[in-house]
Amino acid sequence: MLGAWGGWQAFRRCASLPRTQRAVRLRVREALGAREPADEVKVQGWVRSVRSQKEVLFLHINDGSSLENLQVVADPSLENRDLTFGSAVEVQGKLVKSPHRMQNVELKAKTIRVVGPCDTWLFPLKTKERHPLEYIRQFPHLRCRSNTLGSLLRIRSEATAAIHSFFQDNGYVHIHTPIITSNDCEGAGELFQIETSNEARESAEKTHFFSVPAFLTVSGQLHLEVMAGAFTHVFTFGPTFRAENSQSRRHLAEFYMVEAELSFTESLQDIMQVMEALFKTTASTVLSKCPRDVELFHKYIAPTQKTKDRLEQMLKNKFVIISYNEAVEILKQASQTFTFKPEWGCDLQTEHEKYLVKHCGEVPVFVINYPYDLKPFYMRDNEDEPQHTVAAVDLLVPGIGELCGGSLREERLPFLESRLQRLGLADAYQWYLDLRKFGSVPHGGFGMGFERYLQCILGVDNIKDVIPFPRFSHSCLL
Repeated sequence: MLGAWGGWQAFRRCASLPRTQRAVRLRVREALGAREPADEVKVQGWVRSVRSQKEVLFLHINDGSSLENLQVVADPSLENRDLTFGSAVEVQGKLVKSPHRMQNVELKAKTIRVVGPCDTWLFPLKTKERHPLEYIRQFPHLRCRSNTLGSLLRIRSEATAAIHSFFQDNGYVHIHTPIITSNDCEGAGELFQIETSNEARESAEKTHFFSVPAFLTVSGQLHLEVMAGAFTHVFTFGPTFRAENSQSRRHLAEFYMVEAELSFTESLQDIMQVMEALFKTTASTVLSKCPRDVELFHKYIAPTQKTKDRLEQMLKNKFVIISYNEAVEILKQASQTFTFKPEWGCDLQTEHEKYLVKHCGEVPVFVINYPYDLKPFYMRDNEDEPQHTVAAVDLLVPGIGELCGGSLREERLPFLESRLQRLGLADAYQWYLDLRKFGSVPHGGFGMGFERYLQCILGVDNIKDVIPFPRFSHSCLL
């Protein structure tokens, strides 16, 4: 009993001894947002600038959490030859109020440890230089360290989260649709075919790995329609692939698509309401969460395009709705000369789409009811002979043209069966016909290209400048 009591007293004495205070790790964004000074903090990141004076050493460091850098003030004795622009560092010290008006706090360093040195002569990014996008595009493995790509990636992250929140807040179920598929949803034949390395060397007569030809997906829509037979609201958000051999500013081989399907809907208006709400909600969230990052693009990347004013107009005004017939008439009466002559029954080209947006006051425009023969088999027949259109809708936006495409889906088995037979696809899509035999309901949906959306709200001209990596570039493949 006495032994136990003595042990308890020893424990209490040990517990009362002073402990060494551990440094609290802060991200740069957290440090910049601190309202009170703090002792013993630790910040890790990369040096954006070094300025050594006789009595003080100034550093600016960034860890990717913020466009703004954290200023570090240190004794010159802490400087060493590895402490250069681009080097990775760990700084410990006190977070104190800054005497400068442009910043609330600064880090008064006790120790600076260089975790990873950087050879500034060989490093292609230079301090205090605003590198043009064309320059940093040459360094896909390093360009994320520039302010422009750092801002872009934070915007992509917030926009992705905002899209997921929008759908989940509105009762949608997130579906992971396959990336490898045997379906060509668009019917354009522009697919990447999947083979094993052995299959590529062996004869074409050999059996496929999947027993049937397999491709990288061009859309998750058909798989979403499967799920729309059990869940009234579903969406997916993932990579899609198009084998378009184009190096234009508008095309990517790999890009992300946001797609949604709504069951028990018989009106294009329902689809358009979701498209407009998604556009506006996501943009508003990005503007509120990343104001400085968005400002960088509007001020320095696209200053002549008045992107900021244009975006405010898009968020403030109701989107315009016109029919395909009206669109063609507007184009025919235009004083502008088009490369592609507008005719009823022909698809709208980018030059047509941009003109229509301009004609309607530089606000997004829904074009509805396209000719039957222009659109894929799954779109609902309007039964409006002699013109014969389908219940399709494209959303056109300033500076881009088409951003979203959607439709009511053909839920009537005889109509769908007849069209698939005429196209010679009835056997391949027997499973799709089955969906119309067992509890089929009127439904519809849409898809939105994520990178084009970012182009629209940021004013970026080249779509390759809104992706993390130029993965499938002919000049550089990581």
